[in-house]
Amino acid sequence: MRVISGSARGRVLKTLEGEHTRPTADKVKESIFNIIQFELEGRRVLDLFSGSGQLAIEAVSRGAESAVAVDNSKRAVDIIKQNIKNCGFEDKISLSMGDYADFLSRKNKFDLIFLDPPYDSGHMARALELIREFDILSKRGIIVCETDSSTDICGFEDEQFSVREYKYGRVKLTVIRSGD
Repeated sequence: MRVISGSARGRVLKTLEGEHTRPTADKVKESIFNIIQFELEGRRVLDLFSGSGQLAIEAVSRGAESAVAVDNSKRAVDIIKQNIKNCGFEDKISLSMGDYADFLSRKNKFDLIFLDPPYDSGHMARALELIREFDILSKRGIIVCETDSSTDICGFEDEQFSVREYKYGRVKLTVIRSGD
């Protein structure tokens, strides 16, 4: 796994081995950043369920102002820390170990939020509820959700949000955009 583009282009990223970790495939990651490529500059990013930190790192590499990577696994946090250091982003990416719901309850605002929890865990629906409840997403912000292709993201398509889906085999990206 490598950083695709930007200032850290080509840097190799470490990932956790095992069944509980499912890094975003390169094809899907490239698609995510093609979708949001003109909306990264100067953005504050949250990479929830971060795993290896690759989405936060890719966003900062491409011009995001800062990022926070959140994971509840000590092993994942150790890997993320190594990846951040390897890319030279210690001053731009902060790391938080702990429960996603506790982190969201701090009510920090973000312009771009990546959500990629374990499939079928129920965490996606709960994270989206909390993002809305605590008003975490800034105006004209974006949430990128990675799920299996059969998962529906409900409750966000209204006058305040637009939703668009993209399918890549067994993976579905749901991009939620807030208005003014």
